[in-house]
Amino acid sequence: MKRCLYRAEGVGNMDAVSGLREERIRLAAEKAMERQHVSRMSLFADGNGLFLYYEYLRGPVRPESLLPEADAWLAAWPGAEPGRRWAPMIDIFHYQSPVSELHWKRRNENGLPYGRIARLKPDEAASYVYYHYQYQEERPGDGDKYGIIGMHETVLFFYSELPATIEPAPYEGKLNTKLRPDNWAEVMEPHFIKWGDVPAGQEIWRELELVLDLRVSDERKGMNDA
Repeated sequence: MKRCLYRAEGVGNMDAVSGLREERIRLAAEKAMERQHVSRMSLFADGNGLFLYYEYLRGPVRPESLLPEADAWLAAWPGAEPGRRWAPMIDIFHYQSPVSELHWKRRNENGLPYGRIARLKPDEAASYVYYHYQYQEERPGDGDKYGIIGMHETVLFFYSELPATIEPAPYEGKLNTKLRPDNWAEVMEPHFIKWGDVPAGQEIWRELELVLDLRVSDERKGMNDA
């Protein structure tokens, strides 16, 4: 099982979010997911910014292959391949890592994807990654099983699911230290550029709008493989 996080930006005044909500986009994406063994995909928006999460069994799977018509609404990112629309976000923290398809299967199929974004101070990025790797490897399974943080430049995208799934990880972490600060929120706060004009409680992690929530059942994937 592979997990992917990507970031994109809409072009100018074009309404990428409305376009991506169209039924034909949804149907085409579901067919692409079946072909490529993608079990679920969630797309979130923050104004003109887009954040994508998906999981697949075999790959690699590129975001362009799942949302091919989105290119018309998206700006090109510099670097890497010319004309790319989706910038990969680096997995810098996860509560659990999938060890098998069975381990990763949702027990609550009605759970909802939940996305948030935050901004790091550039000179605090290394510290943030350091603390989170320490946390991840000292205490695997300490939060929502499906919670993961991706980073691109100094933007953080936190994907999780509600209600949270809390269960022990089926593996040991890579660190046997116990250095994660107990006053975690206090230690983390100086790392962020806070948002202004947001609802109370979202000064650091601002909630995203869910645009697409697509899931392909085992039965439908099996029909495609038959």
